[in-house]
Formats: sequence, C-alpha cells, structure tokens
Amino acid sequence: MKKPEELFIGLQHIGIPTADVDKTISFFEQFGFKVDWRKTESAEDDVAFLSKGSCVIETYFSKQPSMTNGAVDHIAIDVSDIEKVYEYVSSLGYTAIEGEIKYLPFFEHGVKYFTILGVNNEKVEFNQRL
Repeated sequence: MKKPEELFIGLQHIGIPTADVDKTISFFEQFGFKVDWRKTESAEDDVAFLSKGSCVIETYFSKQPSMTNGAVDHIAIDVSDIEKVYEYVSSLGYTAIEGEIKYLPFFEHGVKYFTILGVNNEKVEFNQRL
C-alpha cells in the first residue's frame, strides 16, 4: 500500500476564470502555450486547457471573473488514486466542497476530482485524469 505522500504526483493545473476564453488563450499563446483540450458547448460553457512544459492552465468562462490580483480560482494537485486521496484528506478533517468525488468528461477518458478549502481559504482541487 502506498504511503499517503506517494499518492500526490505534483501540480495538475491552475484554474483561471475569464469573461473571454478566446482572449485568454491568445494571451498565453504569446508565451508558447498550446491548447491541449477544449470544450465549447456555448459562449457560457467554454473551457480550455493550455500547456507549456509542465505548466498547465485551465481557463473557463465566468460571468463575473474577479479581474483583480489574486484572481486565480484554484490550484489542482495531480493524484494517482482519487479514492484513496479522498479517504486520506477526509481523515485529516477536511470536507470536500462538492460533498463527494465528481466526474467530468474532459479529455479522452474524463477526470475525477474533489476540492477543499486551504488554510488561506483558497480552493485546492485533487484531480485524477482517467
């Protein structure tokens, strides 16, 4: 059985809400980022993942993004076994904002995730690509 610290792989992505996904993509493309995956169902249901090296940015439509310093919505930690991480994080006394592990049909096989609040009230997401 893996030790709890072995379940955490590293930074998965940084989540940035935006009122204009295309504009945000264009901004990061200037610095060598490429779109890895994008889902656009409508103007208000638009999400994209961009990467450069090991840095991944998730940008998604928000009706009212903060538009201030510190406007990053969440950081996501890549994990190897979301169920074991959920058990471990719960055992530390943290409660998932969503109340349970969630699934999204992102990428080829989807992702499972849950989010907690950190000590500075920041959102910390634990994410496993399937």
